[in-house]
Amino acid sequence: MCYILIFEREPPLSKSNVLGWHWLVDFFQCAHLPTESTILETILVTAAEMAGATVVQSCFHQFSPYGLSGVVVIAESHLAAHTWPEHHSMCIDLFSCSDKIHAQVAIDYIAEKIQAGKVDQRHILRGNLLD
Repeated sequence: MCYILIFEREPPLSKSNVLGWHWLVDFFQCAHLPTESTILETILVTAAEMAGATVVQSCFHQFSPYGLSGVVVIAESHLAAHTWPEHHSMCIDLFSCSDKIHAQVAIDYIAEKIQAGKVDQRHILRGNLLD
């Protein structure tokens, strides 16, 4: 797997000066994209739980002729995904207002489950209170 990690700024050591952290991840060359919303939901809920998040609820939709979108609402914010089977691609975003979430654990798990050949990843601080 190829990871490109871009920080707009260095991540803070504590939550004291930001409102949250946002990971934007693009998966390409995916050999096993889910084709049913229940499978994608299981992957994302498991990823959120592995990252230490508290799952509140989820909502998923299957498009015709193909493609899935869904969001797992977590107490700390959300994990959302969109698939493009025709491009063997999936994009996710994970937003957390908690510095206790282990986002990389979730990202690595998802990449493994969908067998992503390439992963582009960005991490952005949200609501920097020092600016």
